Amino acid sequence: LQLKTVVNFLLPEEIKRHGKDRLPKGVDRVFDPITGKRSAELSMTAQNAVRSGNFDALPAELNLEIHAILMDEAKAQYARLLRTLPDPEKRPVAFHCSHGVHRTGTATAIVLSALGVPWETVREDYLLTNQLRKHVTEQTLERIRTKVAAERNMKPEDVDLSDVQAFYVLAGSYLDGALRAAKQQYGSMEGYIRDGLGITDAEITQLKSALLE
Repeated sequence: LQLKTVVNFLLPEEIKRHGKDRLPKGVDRVFDPITGKRSAELSMTAQNAVRSGNFDALPAELNLEIHAILMDEAKAQYARLLRTLPDPEKRPVAFHCSHGVHRTGTATAIVLSALGVPWETVREDYLLTNQLRKHVTEQTLERIRTKVAAERNMKPEDVDLSDVQAFYVLAGSYLDGALRAAKQQYGSMEGYIRDGLGITDAEITQLKSALLE
């Protein structure tokens, strides 16, 4: 990919647990953890659920809430990302969290919206995850089912995976939580980017010039 910059949204605790990014020499590592109180709590809740296979603390409706919370608690990180992307000295840029859905998914939705992509298309892009990671998701769900069944002395087919599936198999309504939060506070996603993130019209023009054909 010939990456020049990798923006890492992970918390220090997550990096300590899983290690730093393994990147080619010369790639600029930008450590920009999303540390808002509620979003950080939910990130660690998700991490612990994935590790343990116990998703009781992560019901399906929390997926929508996480996207909404990030719109408020990750403003500084998302604004910095939007200002990084137009710089040719920093591109190509990759940005990531742990699961690639909540922190990264919200960031991607904001970037696409700033470029003028209709929300319906942003939503479709988000849902491509279900297709492109289908095989990995199926393997992960089966691993969790087996682990929980063994720990609870149950038959694998009796394990309720509804909350687990809600975390790994995305619904468009989850990402809609981000749009709803933007509308509630700023009237629109454009208003959020301008007034919430402080991105100027000139910066939007620069972003579009850099990333659109």
